[in-house]
Amino acid sequence: MVSAQTTTNKAAVVTTTNEVPILIRSVEQLNEHYVTFWLNRVPVLRDSTLLGEPLWKYPASLIYILLAFGVAKMIDLLTMFWIKRLAARRQREIDDLVLELLRGPIKVVALVVFLHIGVNVFDWSPTAKMYFSKGLILIVGGSLTYLMLKVIDVLLNLWRRRAAHDGDHKFNDQLFSVIRKSLNVFVIVVATLVTAQNIGINITAIITSLSIGGLAVGLAAQDTLANLFGAVSVFADKPFRVGDQIKLDAAEGTVEGVGMRSTRVRNSEGHLVVIPNKIMGNAPITNITLRPSIKTTMNLTLMHDLPGEKVKRALAILQEIYRGHPMTQEVWISFNQFAGANLNILIVHWWKGTDYEKYLAGMQEMNLAVKEKFDAEGINLT
Repeated sequence: MVSAQTTTNKAAVVTTTNEVPILIRSVEQLNEHYVTFWLNRVPVLRDSTLLGEPLWKYPASLIYILLAFGVAKMIDLLTMFWIKRLAARRQREIDDLVLELLRGPIKVVALVVFLHIGVNVFDWSPTAKMYFSKGLILIVGGSLTYLMLKVIDVLLNLWRRRAAHDGDHKFNDQLFSVIRKSLNVFVIVVATLVTAQNIGINITAIITSLSIGGLAVGLAAQDTLANLFGAVSVFADKPFRVGDQIKLDAAEGTVEGVGMRSTRVRNSEGHLVVIPNKIMGNAPITNITLRPSIKTTMNLTLMHDLPGEKVKRALAILQEIYRGHPMTQEVWISFNQFAGANLNILIVHWWKGTDYEKYLAGMQEMNLAVKEKFDAEGINLT
């Protein structure tokens, strides 16, 4: 004996001889009237099937997807409008970066949410649900990959803005381009593998092939990679800039440029020395340009029979000339020892500034003044 009771808006319970209740969802009737877009009333679409499902479900799903695109776009426009207004009020760089980061991903996330809901709107067969589920996984994977690429792009742009005033702009542009491409390739490869794993593709063989290929490439290009990482190290640590005078075991001179493979230094003889970046990344580097002052150590030797008063006068003249110069940062003057048959006066002078040409001219000026004063006082140097 089978009894059934159905209503328009409520589910009916069907009782069988085994006393098994079957709940028929009223949402099916709701689907037929509201989410089918009345396509189920078209005889051709209602009576024909594809993959075991009525044909009307496919154009109805397409319409739903198009509506999801439209709603996601509207949400994106409204959200960006309010974020722009908020950023305009605050007028901070970080707000502009957040605005740039959210441009696009909001729309994609909204679309994914609506598509996920749309998969469950209709009562699909297991086969159709499997295909829809895999398609949704692809969309989610693509969306997350797109978001990660946006994050990388925004962070690199922020880093680039902060480093815009440093060093060789051409080198900076090259380095940022290489870093951006490398990170993008890494994210895309990882996202592809993870997505493939989630849709049921065995990626073990692919990972093995990539590992072997990566090992081969790494062995073949280890010097190139070492130079590249050295360039990244030089850029990130900033031990020197283009135009600085540096000193290391390989060379000493002025930095003329930093490339992806090497750093070019012009030495005092005019020769251009090309140093691989793997050496620059590991070598001790003395940045002469960054010193706050130029130190000079001199020893003046006087005759051993020079009277004590004359020695005191020599010390006073040296103090007057060296300490009185406007570019003197500090000076130490001392009659420090008897140098054999002579008297030694030690002078340690710090020049205020790092312009070497001006330093040489200034020291020459002070030394000539000392010579003139000593000659006038009858103080002879040995």
